[in-house]
Amino acid sequence: NKALRGETNASHKYQLFAQKADDEHYAQVAKLFRAVSMAESIHINNHKAVILELKGKPDIINYDFVKVGTTKANLENPLKGEAYEKNLMYPNFIKQAKVDNLPDAVQTFSFAQKAEAQHEKLFEDALNNLGKNKPVDYCVSRISGATYAVNENLKCPSGKFGMEQEYIRVK
Repeated sequence: NKALRGETNASHKYQLFAQKADDEHYAQVAKLFRAVSMAESIHINNHKAVILELKGKPDIINYDFVKVGTTKANLENPLKGEAYEKNLMYPNFIKQAKVDNLPDAVQTFSFAQKAEAQHEKLFEDALNNLGKNKPVDYCVSRISGATYAVNENLKCPSGKFGMEQEYIRVK
């Protein structure tokens, strides 16, 4: 449930940040926040499915207060959170799920960990190029939440994480 809470709040926060980026005329950054929010929502659904499969009860999540700053601040904000999830939170969850012999939990946590690493890099790139962000679309895997930047005229990737995946294109 801790992962479920974290992903739920992250998805909500990124939606708010997308609106602020739109308000400040950073359409490309808004698109990125919407894509990452979508990826976090996929993680939410994956985590819920595993909790239910294990006969658990997903927590009812109340959103944390979100301080919406400038688009620049909103890009800086998630860098630590994404790094924490990638480097500490998900590796610990994966380790415990392996000890508990919960392969579906290992899979959903592994998907999330890999996607968080992608998100961290995407946010860092967007921050470093703020105001001159290259126009790209984002492809978000319906299965893992993997998030890729692709040129607007290119197809979404396939076969990442060892399986063919269906992607949602965020334009």
